[in-house]
Amino acid sequence: MDLGSEFLRALGAEALTALGAAPPDPGFCPDGARALVLIGTEGGGAWWDRVTAGPEWRDGAPDPVDRWSKRVLGGIAARFGGAAVYPSDGPPWPPFQSWALATGRMWQSPVRLLVHAQAGLWVAFRGALALPFELALPAAERPCDSCAAQPCRAACPVGALSEAGYEVPRCRAFLDTPAGADCMGRGCAVRRACPVSESHARLPVQSAYHMSRFHP
Repeated sequence: MDLGSEFLRALGAEALTALGAAPPDPGFCPDGARALVLIGTEGGGAWWDRVTAGPEWRDGAPDPVDRWSKRVLGGIAARFGGAAVYPSDGPPWPPFQSWALATGRMWQSPVRLLVHAQAGLWVAFRGALALPFELALPAAERPCDSCAAQPCRAACPVGALSEAGYEVPRCRAFLDTPAGADCMGRGCAVRRACPVSESHARLPVQSAYHMSRFHP
């Protein structure tokens, strides 16, 4: 039995995907872990349909998306003898950014956001699974290296995302203006500008929900 293939099928059944696999981090992984797999969502609306059909979305309690992720990823971890780690765990806070860069499938983009070989700038982690077996994923190349236009550099309407980093106060101030309604309703303009992101686009209602959590 190919545990790796079975594991990837289990993720796919929930519209989740393995964004990359990093070496186990002894500070967050149990003894015997062989791979630390960072989990994201598939593009399109399938994942959002699952979340909004789940009991967490309907029970009226806070943080339905995080609770859905913990229930589903916790179940997959148990099924394969692994352990789950979530971005909300802590302190100490799991270093998802460092793990992502260690996978060889995510890199720093020209605007400092993480960029993924398939998801582009729509990189978001539902969690990470420490597995007792290795997981082989296809080799990938940094998409920015073959992107001549690099539209992400000029996509932010107020220049809050650039090579210099992310100016959160400037971004939040813009989102409070009428012009910021586009980002609030469809997601960050910079993330949308990435040509790779286009193939991994989210539903507007999903983007609007996440933006409302980021900037209530």
